[in-house]
This record gives sequence, C-alpha cells and structure tokens, in this order.
Amino acid sequence: MTFAKLRALHAAIGEAIDEIEKVYKTSSDGAPLDYPSLDMPYYTSEKHTPEVDKAEALRIQDTVFAASNRIVSAAGQLSATVNKPWFSLIEGINATNFVACLQFLEASNIVEILREAGPAGLHVKDITSKVVELRSWKTDAEPVEYDSSKFSHVLRMLATYHWLREVSPDVFANNRLSSFIDSGKTPEQLKNAPQTKYDASDGVAAYTATAGDEAFKIMTNLTDWLLNDHGTKTASPFNQTFKTPLEYYTWLEEPGNEKRLVRFGHAMHGTQQFEIASNIVQGFPWEELPKDSVVVDVGGGIGTISLIVAEAHPHLRFVIEDRAPVCAIGRSAWGSAYADIFDADRVSYHAQDFFEPQRPFNVPGVGTVVHPDVYLIRTVAHNWGDAKVLQLLKLLRAAAGPKTHLLWVDTMLPYACVDDQSGKEGALGAVRSLVPDGSPLLPNLGRGSANAYILDIQMLGRFDAKERTYREYDALTSSTGWKITRVNRAVGSLFAYTTAVPV
Repeated sequence: MTFAKLRALHAAIGEAIDEIEKVYKTSSDGAPLDYPSLDMPYYTSEKHTPEVDKAEALRIQDTVFAASNRIVSAAGQLSATVNKPWFSLIEGINATNFVACLQFLEASNIVEILREAGPAGLHVKDITSKVVELRSWKTDAEPVEYDSSKFSHVLRMLATYHWLREVSPDVFANNRLSSFIDSGKTPEQLKNAPQTKYDASDGVAAYTATAGDEAFKIMTNLTDWLLNDHGTKTASPFNQTFKTPLEYYTWLEEPGNEKRLVRFGHAMHGTQQFEIASNIVQGFPWEELPKDSVVVDVGGGIGTISLIVAEAHPHLRFVIEDRAPVCAIGRSAWGSAYADIFDADRVSYHAQDFFEPQRPFNVPGVGTVVHPDVYLIRTVAHNWGDAKVLQLLKLLRAAAGPKTHLLWVDTMLPYACVDDQSGKEGALGAVRSLVPDGSPLLPNLGRGSANAYILDIQMLGRFDAKERTYREYDALTSSTGWKITRVNRAVGSLFAYTTAVPV
C-alpha cells in the first residue's frame, strides 16, 4: 500500500505540473512562457520585461495557484514518508537555526547588498566589508569587525535551503526567495537613513524582522507556558518571554519599543502576502453598496486592506480604526503612495479602542456617522481569545444599524481529517475535504496549507489566541447577535470572507 501511495503522490506532482505548464503555454501570444526560475531574483521594486511580469503574475492565477499547493502538499508528504525519522526530527526540532539565519540575512541588509552586486554575486569577504560599512553609519561609534568565515557558514545554510545561491565557493548571490525580502532600498539609502528601511516597502522585510525578533523569542517559552504556567501567572507566552503584564499592542507603545511599533505597522502590510491581494476585492459585494457608503476597518493598522479596496471601488469611504499611536503614523507610512486617495479624503484614520463602545465619528465628505455600512475585521479576531472576541462582536453589534454588515476575514481552518459533518445544519461554511475522494493528499492539503497552522500557533504564543474552524466562527457570531449569511473562501489560501448580519 505504501508504494501505491508513493506513486500516487508522484503522479499528483506530475499532473499538477502539467496543469501549470498548460496555463503558461496558452497565456502568451508569442513563445510559450516559462515558469519563474528559482535561481533568478525577482525584485518587486524594479522594472521587468512584459514576459517576466506576465510569468510572475500567472503564479497566482487560480489554476496555477491550486496546482502549486498540491505540489507542495505532495512533496511534503513524500518527504515525511521516505526521510529517515531522525533527520526529520533534527530538521524540525532545530528549525530555530534556520529562523536565526533568515533573521541575520534581513538584519544585515545582505539581500540589498547582493541586489547591487548582480547575478555574479559577491565573495563573502566583500559581503562582510559592505555589512561593516552599512553598520558603521554612526561616526562616533566604535569600529566594527566581523569574521567573514562565520558569515559564510550562515549564508551556506541559507543556500542549502534555497534562500540564496552559492555561485562558487564562498561567493553568494540572491535568488528568487532571497529577493522576496528585499526592501527596495539601495545600500547607500540604508547607510544614510537605516530607520527608513521599511518605508514605502511591501512590508515583507519588516515581517521577517518582526518574526525573527518577538515571534522567535516567544516560541521558546510556548511549552513551558502550556505545561507549567498555562495562564496562572502570565497571560501568554509573550508575557512570560518579555516579563510584562501588558497586552502586546500596549507593550509596543511603551518607551523603548518605538522601532518595534513602526516596524510592526509595516509588517502587517506584509501580511497581505498570506493570500492574493485581490481576494479582499472579490470577497464581498462592494459594488452593491451605495455611493459614499462608509466601511470601518476595525484594527486596520496603517490601512493596507482598505487602500486595496478603495483603489478598486472609488465610490466608497473608508475609516481605518486603530489605537492612537498607530493612526498617528498611518498616513506618513505610505509616503507618496495612494496620494490621490488620501487627497480625496476617501480614506481617513480614527483613533478608537475597539474594546470600548464605538463612538460616532466624522467622515470627510459624509459627516457624522453613527451606524457604518460595513464593519471589516480582518486578521483582528485571531489576535484574541474567545472571551475578547465575544466582547468585540457585542460592541460592534451594539453600534450596528439594521443594514450594517460584518465582514470577518481570517483564516478558517479545516480539520486534518475528512469532516463528515460538513454541509449539515449549522455547518454551511465547513468543508468535508480540500482534496477529492481518493486523493493521496491530506484532507487539509498538509504542507500546502501549513502557513495557516503556523499562524495559528503564532497567535497562541503571542496572544493566547487562535485561528478558528467554521464551527468556532459560528458559535461566536450566533451568541453575539450576528448571523452568518455567507462564507466566501479565498483563492490559494485558507482565508475566508465571512459575512454576517444583525439579528
């Protein structure tokens, strides 16, 4: 039976590649497009040929994205089956080594250094010299000396995991994966103004830095908190790790965390990578809302998602609601981006603690708003345990008008087994399986969906919170005066766009 399953997994990979190749062959007027190469960097801050951009864009086309996920799922299951268990254990239990190397890659600005070096790459001694140069921007600082041989071992680890290329012994170059965390800044800009690294960027580098800092440290205390503390002394592994009674967002606003606060805002912009950005546009019938309808983006940070929808639907007004320090940096964080939207007052910021009763607010061009048309809560509820989410939903229900919609956007976790209760009364948003009957793949796509389950454990560590199954969504909404009317699952991810109305 095992050989049959191995062959079925192998066949699933081949079939998925065939599907992807067919899309690429039929999506060009000229020569068939090739799939983007792992060896070739793709810098989002640079211009490319139309063919390169087209090939890149096709990666998130529905058929290609679904087939890619099946490849990742099957490859992960093949590896888990045939790899020596000891080696699988070593790789898993020592994953912190890899995280530390990624953190080093981002913090040292080596990606930006290698972008400037080009495809030929740079010898590790020259890389080290440039890192020294970038980190010696304070003229009164002590001279910095680094050991290039140590750098080479870290970079080789990353090359082994396909996050760099070792072009020749001790000569490294960016590849497709490392270029993904490029900030777009030149080494000269990073030297002269290192504090602006994440400004006007896609937020991926900021997310990498945040994950390598707070998140990395928090996870080291997860087991101790679960087994020994379990909430009796500290509220979460985060509180235990950083020895603070404050909630995470309040702690970010403490003196000494100024850089972390700004970086976190940019990191949240980077989280749009968890799904296809256009999903938010397709996840709700925005076009059906009347002109100047008001959408309140609860806990919306610097406004990443609101701006995407505002760009697609210019007839709507968006109010980004968050804590005062976040709202204070919201507009400036975008630099010149979205200037036309901001200048037209279609997006504004409103300081509001969403665990306090919603207050009426003024919307430019509309006036005072008491009952908005839509409350959008995207990647907010997953930051809180059930008791707090119940409180939030009750407050939004109290402020809702009879025509107000709640749009709850978070990951909706399927089970790792077949769910035979799906489709029955009270389970309209549940899915029996993400793969067809008879497929050798795990019902939740295994490694193809792993990012959602990683995020789930990250929420546990940082907030004592979680991602949720459909049944958990339903229990929370139905007990707070909301009724789920539609679940629109995202393309290419486990995100779900759950619409509820007042009852």
